[in-house]
Amino acid sequence: MADKTMVKGNEAMAEAAIRAGCRLYFGYPITPQSEFTEYMAKRLPEVGGSFLQSESEVSAVNMVYGAACTGRRVLTSTSGPGFSLMQEGMSYIAGAELPSVFVNVVRGGPGLGDIQPAQSDYFQATKGGGHGDYHAVVLAPGTIQEAVELVHDAFDIADKYRTPVIILADGMLGQMMEPVVFGEFRNLESLSDHLSWSLTGAKNREPHKVTSFNIDPYELEKMNMRYQEKYKKIIANEILYETSNMEDADFALVGFGTMGRILGSVIRRAREEGIKVGLFRPVTLWPFPYDALREAVADKKFVLDVEMSTGQMIEDVRLAVGDSLPVHFYGRTGGVVPNPDEVLRVLKERIEEVK
Repeated sequence: MADKTMVKGNEAMAEAAIRAGCRLYFGYPITPQSEFTEYMAKRLPEVGGSFLQSESEVSAVNMVYGAACTGRRVLTSTSGPGFSLMQEGMSYIAGAELPSVFVNVVRGGPGLGDIQPAQSDYFQATKGGGHGDYHAVVLAPGTIQEAVELVHDAFDIADKYRTPVIILADGMLGQMMEPVVFGEFRNLESLSDHLSWSLTGAKNREPHKVTSFNIDPYELEKMNMRYQEKYKKIIANEILYETSNMEDADFALVGFGTMGRILGSVIRRAREEGIKVGLFRPVTLWPFPYDALREAVADKKFVLDVEMSTGQMIEDVRLAVGDSLPVHFYGRTGGVVPNPDEVLRVLKERIEEVK
């Protein structure tokens, strides 16, 4: 059995990125992800990588843009206000079809908000925070171990489809500590086999061009249609989700990330009281597992979506479920985390309504 290491979530994701082959990091400190930046500043020089603290998040995302053009594995991390500043650059990166990974350790908002955990950046991540017809793949870990594994997956997905990938964590996951098993270091030589498009100098080949700009509207439309074909492949191949206790459940809870983890406690307590309830936890928030959720809840009496927001993922839940059964919502916002007792109380109230 591999050795486990007790480590904070931010530092675990940073180490996972290094082991996945990331050797370039550009970022700016912002709570509650600052340990990520601090860890990269110390660790990257030890493995021959480069760390640069930019003067702002706008600078950081454009440094990611430039570095990604070379085909190197590159990453940045931030939190709410910082991620907002990166959205124009992310649209450029998506339009230029550049692989890159972004970690957003979400805090309360809107505006400056606070430094407590939240999930209210769901719209920004999944619906495209920048301009244009683009998507970023969005992965939502529920534990630090899963975050480590999804960071590895994020780089592979980014390279496979030449697309930005977002790890949507939250302040709780970034700050807590858990024992984790890290993967082996990737062979960096094996990562360069597919980089025929990258900008590495044109001494012995025709020049490459990496851009999202096209002044001809018909040619730009062709570019956009090519992106859409790529997104269809991602939807067909990269959807992830987890279910628990759904087989015999009368009711379904839906939650992502840390909230999905809290709902596990709700289910245990509810079943101790004879309430048959199960959990559906999306891991990919884009693409969202619409078909899987629809099938999983088809024979349930209702769905209760629980979030650390005023209700954002619930729009996708309702799109999946349609009018086939009631979809209820419970959320806390501003950095307040719903606890199992209050969620169980809300679940019981909804059950009373259908009796």
